[in-house]
Amino acid sequence: MVENLRPVLFLDSGIGGLPYYRHFHTRNPREPVVYVADRASFPYGAKDAPTLVSLIRNLIARCIGRFNPKIVVLACNSASVAALDDLRKQFPAFPFVGTVPALKPAIVQSKSRIVGLLGTERTVATLNSSEWTKRYGPDSTVIGIAAPELVNFVENAAITSDEESCERMVAPFVEGFRRAGADSIVLGCTHFLFLSDAFVQRAAPDIHIYDSISGISGRVESLLESMGRNPGTPGEPILVVTGTDPIESRWKHYAEIFGFPGESLYTMPLKIE
Repeated sequence: MVENLRPVLFLDSGIGGLPYYRHFHTRNPREPVVYVADRASFPYGAKDAPTLVSLIRNLIARCIGRFNPKIVVLACNSASVAALDDLRKQFPAFPFVGTVPALKPAIVQSKSRIVGLLGTERTVATLNSSEWTKRYGPDSTVIGIAAPELVNFVENAAITSDEESCERMVAPFVEGFRRAGADSIVLGCTHFLFLSDAFVQRAAPDIHIYDSISGISGRVESLLESMGRNPGTPGEPILVVTGTDPIESRWKHYAEIFGFPGESLYTMPLKIE
């Protein structure tokens, strides 16, 4: 395939990376994109690091063989903190962009010097928050809380939930950080972007919400400038879910919401080595 026409690959355990895909695709409509949702291995956050690294390595190998991407975006914080270094060593010919929680701006801009990090079990356990505070705010503290129930809510129920239900789900976490004195909350799981409005509403006016969506698009765009952009009109974006089970109706709904043509939605069998 001509270098410029190779796709940018977005990978997540489910729907969490779709806002990242949309943000990038809206700004770069000519770039071909493939979004892979690893339905067969959902959720990532509850898995131990060796298991997660192994399954992601296997999936990336399959995706490289199938799509030959020019850039791979790990649109998942759990995957990024656990497997990014390993993937760069295993597949040195492919640039990888990881989604790292936006701790730097939160720490730098915090007035109370207390920052809340909300993520999956894997992200909170793996991310060395002390290194971030040493680098960007030695007088600051990062409080990490794992929220796997929010991941499951987004993946399975958010699409049919009203604003009140979404705000009710995020309220205990926001209030917990507020009681701890935090004036910043970092959304350290891409799934939480689906609840961004609820977080902002509940946190106002004294707590700021941070995510990494703009930074990820900017990083991919920077790589594209050095590699060469697609000069023409690409094919339609592709949405892939792993596994052999029939595609549930919610995936068809998400394909419609995020602008994937119905015929571009299909399954990819996955064998864990």
